[in-house]
Amino acid sequence: MKTKLLLLAFVAATVLFAGRTYAHHSFAATYFVDQTVTVKGTVMEFLFRNPHSFLKVQAPDDKGEMQLWAIEWAGGAQLAQANVAKDTLKPGDVVVVSGNPGRNPAEHRIRLKSISRTDGFKWEGVIQ
Repeated sequence: MKTKLLLLAFVAATVLFAGRTYAHHSFAATYFVDQTVTVKGTVMEFLFRNPHSFLKVQAPDDKGEMQLWAIEWAGGAQLAQANVAKDTLKPGDVVVVSGNPGRNPAEHRIRLKSISRTDGFKWEGVIQ
């Protein structure tokens, strides 16, 4: 009986944690984690959500052509702990974003490492 109970607990723990492990992804698969890119542009949209928030920024690429950048940020719960709210960034705000560039340059993606706004707002960190 004790062996069956121990086996049942092991199976339950495996099922419980297997989904969580499967759901997480590697940033290195999507971004060059050893490189950094910086863009200055205008906020078009701020999607404050879990598991990751996204910021859409209109900014020039390395050729000077305007692009819509998808900036991946921390989740809403993590940002709330850092005093970032869903209305912290609004369309029209001018921001400077630095982070890891996406592996596919045509997608114009960045994994955010730091962001600042002209009025003094600043955030730095690492998303998980």
